[in-house]
Amino acid sequence: MPSVRLSALSVFTVISLVWCLAAPGTSYPLQDETDIADLRAGNPMHNFQVRFSWHNISCPLCKALFTIVDVALLSDTNMEHVARAVGEACIRLHLAEEKVCREITELFRDDFIRALQESVLWPSEACGVLLGPSCGHFDIYAPWNVTLPKVPKPPVVPPRPPKPGSPQSRVLFLTDIHWDAQYAEGSAADCKEPLCCRNESGRASWKSRGAGYWGTYSKCDLPLRTVENLLQKLAKAGPWDWVYWTGDIPAHNVWSQTRAQQLNELTTISKLVRKHLGPQVTVYPAVGNHESTPVNSFPPPFVHGNRSSHWLYDTMAEEWAPWLPAEALETLRRGGFYTAQVQSGLRVVSLNMNFCARENFWLMVNSTDPAGQLQWLVHILQEAENKGEKVHIIGHIPPGLCLSSWSWNYYHIVNRYESTITGQFFGHTHLDEFQMFYDEETMSRPVGVAYIAPSVTTYINLNPGYRVYYVDGNYSGSSRLVLDHETFILNLTLANGYEDVSGGLPKPLPDPAWTLLYRASQAYGLSTLFPSNWDSLIQVFYKEDQVFQDFWYFRHKGHVSEPCKEVCKSTLICFLHSGRYDLLQQCDLLYQAKGQRARSVRKTLC
Repeated sequence: MPSVRLSALSVFTVISLVWCLAAPGTSYPLQDETDIADLRAGNPMHNFQVRFSWHNISCPLCKALFTIVDVALLSDTNMEHVARAVGEACIRLHLAEEKVCREITELFRDDFIRALQESVLWPSEACGVLLGPSCGHFDIYAPWNVTLPKVPKPPVVPPRPPKPGSPQSRVLFLTDIHWDAQYAEGSAADCKEPLCCRNESGRASWKSRGAGYWGTYSKCDLPLRTVENLLQKLAKAGPWDWVYWTGDIPAHNVWSQTRAQQLNELTTISKLVRKHLGPQVTVYPAVGNHESTPVNSFPPPFVHGNRSSHWLYDTMAEEWAPWLPAEALETLRRGGFYTAQVQSGLRVVSLNMNFCARENFWLMVNSTDPAGQLQWLVHILQEAENKGEKVHIIGHIPPGLCLSSWSWNYYHIVNRYESTITGQFFGHTHLDEFQMFYDEETMSRPVGVAYIAPSVTTYINLNPGYRVYYVDGNYSGSSRLVLDHETFILNLTLANGYEDVSGGLPKPLPDPAWTLLYRASQAYGLSTLFPSNWDSLIQVFYKEDQVFQDFWYFRHKGHVSEPCKEVCKSTLICFLHSGRYDLLQQCDLLYQAKGQRARSVRKTLC
């Protein structure tokens, strides 16, 4: 029977991976089976020609597929036969272009199969993962709990605005840079591969768009010149008290990446950040899911040797050593997470959110608190509470999009330490949004908010952007809460010279401006940005549609042409309420959406 497990799991995992390749990002369901991702700039996804049709496969066909593949592979359990069969299945199902299918199968072969050999997933469960519980049951990620200290939770004191004139900290937040070293101006912006605007995308023709100089509204990442231009502008926009940087440096060409390329991009961007922002500015990074290759592959520390993540974590420790203390580098090398004191009374915790991600196939071996990270977090928070410190948590993937048990435990921790955790900062979705945390007893009193900041990259169909947080400053009794935030963008229409092409070809601006898109307090009429204010804003979204449409516009960094109405609006609001995965699962029940739509809500950006 091990061969049956191996073959089904191999097909399941690579299909899941190709699903990630084709999935543009977190999306929310619309009426008539339409995805919100289709509306990012008013252009339907079929314009991207992403050849992926897994969602069109029925449950019986899915089960038949895995049965056929299992039988075919019963006597061919070696890696070569498994990989060939998976590649052929990918091609014949038109899950991606043939080149992508073959390259990604080869890239993921060794690590996938090693992880799958140690897992316990049966073939009948694979379709339950891909198509939902109506097609099968999947319980490999068993429930588990962290242990909280038997120290009583301190009485909760509602936050109050700081006195006028109190110091504020100005914090730069960068996420999802996604530098594409193969970006080529004039290359095809619409292609069959999951990533375009590259040398291998071919040249644009008279009937197709070409990649712009500074970036492109399409499924494209950024050229290095745009990243450098941003860093140059940020150096002038300072001073910054400190910087949070939550990962995803490489591009989305996940089918053709090597460790050498990943490390080169990590070191190149880290050095550029240090060069432009200067040695006096401390940067606190977090690990994104794209830092590794294969993408999402983050073995827990019990995996040793060449398949471990030491090749990545060791290089991160070397590049980030100028910013982090020795103790932080130690846990970074072990598991990709750390804590450090930002200022007296304020501590940052950088979590490796890949240990909560369903796409991390190593968690099929053991998903119980990988690397002991959440138990470690509890220890750090209890020490901070004992010392009277406040804590900011940074990470890549928002906790509401994590595996159910991990997400539940994190939510539980936030509830227990609501007076200590005064900021949660994430990225990953490439969009500008947030998710709420409520007290577990009544699920009505807001206790926290996870800020999800927009990406630097354009992927997909977005303006490049970054975030600035204004935090209660460095003084005795400071709450260290976020008081306001601003989002800045690079308007590609202006930057690439597309606004006026009367003279022929567009003429890109030599030094484009990154401009303020909005300031939260002004855009939403908020006196403060406490959790209760964000909860009240969600209620306003229900009642005042124009305020919600403004949020929808900001969410896409100022580049969207279609409004979000009815089911789209209801489900997105449900997402904002749901800082825990099981709450997010209930969105389709609350709004009577179909199962396929619900999966669209829960999809993460791979």
